Amino acid sequence: MTRRAALAGALSLACAVTAQAADPSNGGAIYQRLCAQCHGMRGQPVLPVAPDFSSPTALMKADPALLAVIRDGRGAMPAYQGQLREREMLDLVAHLRTLRGRR
Repeated sequence: MTRRAALAGALSLACAVTAQAADPSNGGAIYQRLCAQCHGMRGQPVLPVAPDFSSPTALMKADPALLAVIRDGRGAMPAYQGQLREREMLDLVAHLRTLRGRR
């Protein structure tokens, strides 16, 4: 398989997974367990380097970009690939979307 075909297949799979309905309630439980200690219960960061998810301009990235950060980590944030299933990461993104504007 060529690299281009592999990339096209991966992108197609990512779009198909993102298109499925996610469960923000399950994402909230995951957020409380794994994320709130740094990002705050309502998305207002506890750590100064953590993004403010409650900001109206927060989370302007598309779902695949947010999934990549959750999967691969960034800066002080650990990678959750292998710890969370893809479905759980999608649920987490759905929950993050509910935090925007909640100050």
